[in-house]
Parts: sequence; C-alpha cells; structure tokens
Amino acid sequence: MEAELGVALLHRSVRGVRPTREGKVFYREATSILQHVEQLRCIIRSTARKPEGAVRLGMFSALAASFACTLMEASRTMLPKVRLHLVTGDSLHMKSLITSRALDICVVLEDEPTSGVRRRPLFQQHLHLVRPPDTGEVASAVSLEELAELPLVLPTRPNTIRDALDRRFEVAGVMPNCIAEVDTFASAVSFVRAGLASAILAKGDIPDIPSHEDLRALVIDPPIHMTACLISSGDVAFAAEAVSALLIAQVGKVPHMRPLAGSEPITPPDLDSKVEALAVGE
Repeated sequence: MEAELGVALLHRSVRGVRPTREGKVFYREATSILQHVEQLRCIIRSTARKPEGAVRLGMFSALAASFACTLMEASRTMLPKVRLHLVTGDSLHMKSLITSRALDICVVLEDEPTSGVRRRPLFQQHLHLVRPPDTGEVASAVSLEELAELPLVLPTRPNTIRDALDRRFEVAGVMPNCIAEVDTFASAVSFVRAGLASAILAKGDIPDIPSHEDLRALVIDPPIHMTACLISSGDVAFAAEAVSALLIAQVGKVPHMRPLAGSEPITPPDLDSKVEALAVGE
C-alpha cells in the first residue's frame, strides 16, 4: 500500500509503530469509506422492504439517561433485525455528526431551528435548576436573579443550552456564579450529587436516574424552553426510517409510561401501526 501511494503510512521502530501524518489521514478517510459501504449495504437490503442492519442513532445525554433503555427494548421487540449503535453527547456535537453522516438519525435539543437538515420537532423541554440533596428549601420555582446567587456548574461553550442561558442572563442583567464547566450530563449531576454546586439541566425528572433519587429539580421562572427534534442529513435507509418511526411512537408514550417532568409533547401521534407495518415490510 505504501509503495502504491508513494508515502510512508507508519513510523516503525524497535518500540513499535505509530502512524505518520499521511497515515492518520489514510485511516480517517478509510474509516469514512467503510462507514459509507456499511450504509450502502443497509440501503440495498432495504429493497426487500424489511428493516435490517445497523442504525447509528444519536441522542442528547439528558434524554438518553431515561429514554435509551426504553427505546432499545422496543427496538428488540419490534425491529429484531435492526442493530442500534447509540451515541450520546451534547447537541452541537451530535449535529456535526449528522452533517458528516457519521450518524443516520439523531435527537437533539434546539434553541433555534437547525438549518441544512431534515427535522421533526418531538417535544418542548423546560430547563430546570437541579439542587443538591438536603438544601431544606420548599420553593418549587426559582428566578434568574436567584439563580445568579447560587454556585453553578454549567455546560462548556459552545453548547446549545449554554447559549440559551447566556442570552437569558444577559437580558436579565445578571451574571451567573459559574464555579465549573462540564461537557456531559453525567458530570453535571455528579457535581450536584457531591453538593458542590447546582446545575441547569434539560430534565426535570431526576429521580428516574439510579442513585440520584434525592436530587430536586426546580422550575426556572420565567421558563426557558428548548425543543427536542429528530434530525437527519437527508434520505435514510429503510432501517433508519423504521427506527425513526419507533422513536417517535415511544416518545408519544413516555408521559404515560414514565413522565418526563417539564416536557410538553409537540407531535405525540400513535405511530404503532406504522412501526408494525415497517417491521413486516408492508
């Protein structure tokens, strides 16, 4: 391969091998090609009109904490030949993976509509202040001015939630007391659990996260809304279409199975019949 390309792809020594700059580029591009080949296989299989193959699904971490297992269980039952590859993280990173086609479909939080993608709004989510246990407070809501007096752990910029918070704090004329910045939902909850700070999260139903049942979520007044959307970069394979329909159907059931406090459904139709039709290839 190196002879054909006319460059060295690896540095070789008695201590082992490591990629050259050209080798890193080769690896990155080869990985992308293999991903596209796998996607092509899924598209070709789709001509049989039965969903099968791998689907790369992204999900913002706050939703994944309580919803991913529910979706996985439903997929195993309704779409047994589909293999889900779940990626979680912040919404901006998920959007970049959709744009580069590293993901097939993704659920992200939006403060403003994402351009250049196919999108379907799912529900509106209120941001909540999540407090450490044993604070002794009885209030159910908190103002932006009160927030500014609390030690906070906030998302690291750039971040969709952080952008929305920065704008609200600026309009209110207050400066948040940010003592730490974190990249993940789990890290933010860990800070709160340790009693180091409060966090502002896109989730009100904290007790459904194991070992965090005693944390308390307060509504922010006036409310700060985010919109959860299912996005893709364009036409997707039949398996990804089936997973999309299943995900939308399961989101519509969440308020009945396991309420997501602070969530307001936007499009909660019963799509079970569509999922069943896709599963049998009708």
